[in-house]
Amino acid sequence: MSNRGESHFATARTASHDPDFPDKLLEFMRTGWQDHPIEVRARPATPHYARRRAALSATYPGETLVIPTGPSKVRANDTLYPFRPGSDFAYLTGDHDPDGVLVLRPAGSGHDVVLYTRQRSSRETDEFFRDRDGELWAGRRRTLAEKSAELVIETAPLADLDAALARCAPGRTRVLRGLDPRVDAAVPAVDARDRELAATIAELKLVKDEWEIAQLRDAVEATIRGFEDVARALPADRGVSERLIEGVFGLRARHDGNDVGYGSIVGAGPHATILCWKRNDGRTAPGELLLMDMGVENNHLYTADVTRTLPVSGTFSPLQRAVYDIVHASQQAGLEAVKPGVRFADVHLTCMRVLAEGLVELGVLQVSADEAMDPGSMLYRRWTLHSFGHMLGIDVHDCAAARPDHYREGELSEGNVLTVEPGLYFQPDDDLVPAELRGVGIRLEDDVLVTAEGAVNLSAGLPRRADELESWLADQRDAGPRLP
Repeated sequence: MSNRGESHFATARTASHDPDFPDKLLEFMRTGWQDHPIEVRARPATPHYARRRAALSATYPGETLVIPTGPSKVRANDTLYPFRPGSDFAYLTGDHDPDGVLVLRPAGSGHDVVLYTRQRSSRETDEFFRDRDGELWAGRRRTLAEKSAELVIETAPLADLDAALARCAPGRTRVLRGLDPRVDAAVPAVDARDRELAATIAELKLVKDEWEIAQLRDAVEATIRGFEDVARALPADRGVSERLIEGVFGLRARHDGNDVGYGSIVGAGPHATILCWKRNDGRTAPGELLLMDMGVENNHLYTADVTRTLPVSGTFSPLQRAVYDIVHASQQAGLEAVKPGVRFADVHLTCMRVLAEGLVELGVLQVSADEAMDPGSMLYRRWTLHSFGHMLGIDVHDCAAARPDHYREGELSEGNVLTVEPGLYFQPDDDLVPAELRGVGIRLEDDVLVTAEGAVNLSAGLPRRADELESWLADQRDAGPRLP
């Protein structure tokens, strides 16, 4: 296969077991193909992406900005994970294909914006049938003109990127690092400048516009359907594998969206006390609790992040309900605290105060809530472990690169979307809690939009109170399993 004129950004991908085809077959494969152009139209969301690029451009006049999406990643040997674009790249372009690089180069009072991307596999070489990214292997890619029309952005072949990056002026270029090793190697790093670019993009994402809020509502609604699917498939009288539950929810995520927004956490019994339990190799058991932290990522890559803890048998035991009610009270206090101008850290303290007082009432904390909450003590954290929540958007932990004073040390603003997700976790081997509490883990998480008036719970379609949750679970079971 010929690759003359290709840069290292556009090299062919073959496998060691690909055969050395005879010339007669090669000549045969090169003939007799029809050309079917695709009629494309500008995607409705393109104005939103253009506004974001304009805002980024205005922040860095006279500087070149380089934002890659990254290549596909190897799963094992010569197989790849399904590709998910880099979040910041997708936020600025709407492009979901691998290997693309967005370059903003100074021009006049603004920037020329060019998306370097792989072209359609041409019939002029053997790429279309021999390259693992060729048309007969992976499906037809857009031509440069088609992609340009669809995304309303200037495009250029990825093969030209080497030359474009070679023209980047030292000290006047910023690169979003850690996504594409080839880009990282091509442009010398200036750590502080590059980190500032990442922070700026993260801070642009802090306040969601109406279109983004609609995407999050879409993701949340699909997530609620996924929780309903799981409840309908969850037996009350026998155990099932955590992976069955993961799979039922995953079916909904792939049917109604792009995928799950993160690895689903399905923790049955004592697994519920492990914050990021991902193996999901346990089984439910009647009488125990089931913690499920799951979210659908919609087709524009915005994700929900919702947690519910269900009593497998259908009703909470008195002790389970007592712990659940503490967590619910903590979350309710957090929801009531959320509004513009409130410090992010103060919402955290509000939730934690309720949890600490509950731990005292349970007899777990042997000191007062005030002592446990003292910054020099924080003894309550043994059983709460994590913060009250995080920003949510095109990433499940959105805006993570934002500067502290804009996020965790700052104030909430209208248009923020965040989770409120307190929890209590009593490890199975914790000698400092009563035996009957060991192995109990409960978290309650909802997705919240900050408005001028306060907070809107986007995931309110799933009940939160213990009695309402029991009734909801019974109703779902009565309805029976369903296909998406």
